[in-house]
Amino acid sequence: MTNEQPVVLTIAGTDPSGGAGIQADLKTFTAHGCFGTSVVTALVAQNTTGVQAVHAPPPEFVAHQIRCVVEDAKVDALKTGMLYDTETLRAVITTLRDHFSGKDMPPPLVVDPVCVSTSGHSLLHRDAVETMLRELLPMAAVVTPNVPEAELLLDTAQRADETKITTVQDMIASASALGALGPQAVLLKGGHVNFKHDDLLELMKSATLNATLSVVWLDAAVAGPEPVAVIARNASTAPTENLVLDVLFEKPQKTTVFIRPRLDTTSTHGTGCTLSAAIVCELARGKPVRDAVRAAVLYTHRAIESAPGIGKGHGPLNHLHALVTRPVPLKSASNPFPFVSAMIAACGHEWSAYVKHPFVVQLGKGTLPLDNFKHFIKQDWHYLKYYARANGMLVAKSSTFPAMAAAATTIQAVVSETSTHEELCAQYGVTHKELRITQESAATAAYGGYLLDVAISSDASALLVALGACLVGYGEVGLWLVRQAKEHAEDGFTVEGNPYQRWIEDYAGDAYQHAVTVGLEALERMILDSSPSAARMQEYAHIWRKCTRLEKSFWDMAMTVHS
Repeated sequence: MTNEQPVVLTIAGTDPSGGAGIQADLKTFTAHGCFGTSVVTALVAQNTTGVQAVHAPPPEFVAHQIRCVVEDAKVDALKTGMLYDTETLRAVITTLRDHFSGKDMPPPLVVDPVCVSTSGHSLLHRDAVETMLRELLPMAAVVTPNVPEAELLLDTAQRADETKITTVQDMIASASALGALGPQAVLLKGGHVNFKHDDLLELMKSATLNATLSVVWLDAAVAGPEPVAVIARNASTAPTENLVLDVLFEKPQKTTVFIRPRLDTTSTHGTGCTLSAAIVCELARGKPVRDAVRAAVLYTHRAIESAPGIGKGHGPLNHLHALVTRPVPLKSASNPFPFVSAMIAACGHEWSAYVKHPFVVQLGKGTLPLDNFKHFIKQDWHYLKYYARANGMLVAKSSTFPAMAAAATTIQAVVSETSTHEELCAQYGVTHKELRITQESAATAAYGGYLLDVAISSDASALLVALGACLVGYGEVGLWLVRQAKEHAEDGFTVEGNPYQRWIEDYAGDAYQHAVTVGLEALERMILDSSPSAARMQEYAHIWRKCTRLEKSFWDMAMTVHS
């Protein structure tokens, strides 16, 4: 019988408190559906407050453990963690080299160059660093140093004491320099360096000009350099300006920068062990390095975010958060709407093009020609009829009174919104008669027709997704314009005195934002209750993306005035 469960191996020290070392590795292996094996290089007396003592078994015994594993099972990928001293390090290198030399496809090796614990205790003798550089790194598919470890490795290699990694460019250059020491790839972890959004402006420009550099935003609630405003507004913790950057360098010259929000937590014990173990699992399943690292970084981020809060010091991670397959991530203090976050992340570029459309930008600066705005507002009035009808069908498709009430409330809100449209039209000289006899544009009919098509052919959850894209989008646009006026007034954005001030304030105001929150909560509740499969999530993402594109087409239509 063929075993489809990958076999993975960790060669590392122990942690009796369970948060780091081989204990963390084995939990991570299990969470990824891999069969974990382990070799103990050091018995470490430690807990969340720090390392207290280390007892190392004889190097010959470490080598014996490795042979017991690799001579009995086909190992698909492996990692090294704490190797303690030169003798143990050489025993590991020699045993692996002897066993795997001559094999066509030796398993990928991830080297986590554990040198110093979080509490500052030395975990690798200084004289072993040179041996690691000279003999172990060239064997690695991926090496995963943090910033202090990278500085130590580079200083040792260059026989200097001057490497300081403090900027984005420092990280990129250091990852490349480490790559020159032999490994196929380097993941330089940036948790020790604090970055802010402004630090990334030059990086984003470079990524658009440099084909060898790419930038990946990992957190679903952050689709780009700015947080999703409607999610941040409802989070129980304030959106952080602080970011974590991890830089992946792959030979010959490819760099990927992974960006995620810095979590305000002390639950970081065993983060490096967990990350490298997760990479091992992804590589064991045959993923390319970049995809393996991306999945592992996101897994570790969520493990920190959902940490159980155990211990008196730096607490352990929640390694088992992924044991139950969840197409929708767990709700958290920083992201109360994980489903909507996932939908936005699934169409990040389209969403950004919609929210920051030239129509929106000109409206926010007060430079949008009045004829374009009038054309838009008349078409939007007609679109709202479709939106109300679709919500009426949602009432019919809903199976609970609260769901029916939510849809009925939305219809009432739409009726109120049409009154606002009529007042705006009157303000700009458009009579109610002109509003009624204006023919629908193709964009209006296409979008409205799609909503009704979903309403007729799909169930309540799919319809709620289609309706949610519009509801959330206008709320996001309103908040984005207000933020631009506060932070980028020098670029011409303004609310006060803007000819379209009423429109901006309506969609950024408490009444509409409350409707957005109610709609988001209803959508998240329905999705949670339905426990969607991965295939169903793809269907929802298709609907959200389609509606986002139709919203953008609506802005496109508004920029073209027909006589």
